[in-house]
Amino acid sequence: MCYPTGHMADLPTTKEVNRTVRTFAWASFLHDVGSDMIFSVWPLFLTQVLGANRTAVGLIDGISDALVSISQAVSGYISDRIRKRKIFVWTGYLFGAVARLGYAIAPSWGWVIPFRILDRTGKMRGAPRDAIVSDISTRENRASHFGLMRAMDNAGAVAGVLLAMVLLRYVGLRTMFIIAAIPSLFASLLVILVIRERRLEGVKIFRGIRFSDIGRDLKIYMILSGIFQLGSFSYSFLLLAAGTLGFQMTSVPALYLLYSLVAAIVSLPVGRLADRVGRKPLLFASFAMWICVLGLFLLQPSPSLVVLAFVLYGLHLGMLDPVQKTFVAELAPKDYVASALGGYQLAIGLVSLPASLFAGILWDRTGFAAPFLFSLGLTALAAVLLVFVREKRTI
Repeated sequence: MCYPTGHMADLPTTKEVNRTVRTFAWASFLHDVGSDMIFSVWPLFLTQVLGANRTAVGLIDGISDALVSISQAVSGYISDRIRKRKIFVWTGYLFGAVARLGYAIAPSWGWVIPFRILDRTGKMRGAPRDAIVSDISTRENRASHFGLMRAMDNAGAVAGVLLAMVLLRYVGLRTMFIIAAIPSLFASLLVILVIRERRLEGVKIFRGIRFSDIGRDLKIYMILSGIFQLGSFSYSFLLLAAGTLGFQMTSVPALYLLYSLVAAIVSLPVGRLADRVGRKPLLFASFAMWICVLGLFLLQPSPSLVVLAFVLYGLHLGMLDPVQKTFVAELAPKDYVASALGGYQLAIGLVSLPASLFAGILWDRTGFAAPFLFSLGLTALAAVLLVFVREKRTI
């Protein structure tokens, strides 16, 4: 387990727990400042600067989403095997910084792929970091802790978008990408300097985790999450869809800012609410928000309703991430939380590549509405399966 520098007892005090969670929250904030300086203009950069079509956008984003999940599965497994967490966290932030320098020098969209792979492989920090937070949390505050980290993550996104909107007045995209590497370097240093690691003790020798090792409820939840993810295409398609409905590409950062701001505002209250009313009601609400987003775009609405769709998308994201991590951590075997979190990410990551790639192909070949209808059906099916998942009330 990892604790802040200065930890002297076998069990962390409340102060030490709060310091650990806040350190990770600030590291997440810093990293996302740099990430979202880039992601807020990512579709614009790929299509208008590097000449990619929607299928290429889907391929790149699909590879990205898949690698996020696969890297967390691998790091979760290794983390439990060697009983170490910290190295995966600070190295992950460092990978992101290096990748952004690569984006700045990419001459065409094909050259972006290896740096995108490095960037998304940096997400290996997720499962070990989340396992640390889960280990030092209780049933009464676990969702709140994940909610705080998600709120800081989204706050970093807001700050990054605002910074991008300012910088683009004075520098080009490539120069901005170089600047975007700096916050992640600070995030890496923060984890190295503040978080102290102690070897995990008191658990049996790691033998790996298999699908047969997990309970019925986590199995169902992993299956329904995979179904949902298959239709949950990249945010890039929402931004491109907004462009087809009258928004100029120069307005894209403002829409990205809008949903990031909404997600940042609701993440912490949602975590606290989930600690009081349970996890499933918030997951149902998240699915409902996504269905509303899809429905609004299918209606090909006015610009004001497109803005509403991005508000609802922010609500969806703000509800989904902290609650699903909490749910998985609580349904997992207690000795293998990092592996279970990583395995969960792997399960949904296996469908992330075809999700965005298929969305791009559907759009290019059959039109705007097809990927949205496909996602609508799969989301409804996932919501039905969620009915059969039982929560654990004491952990």
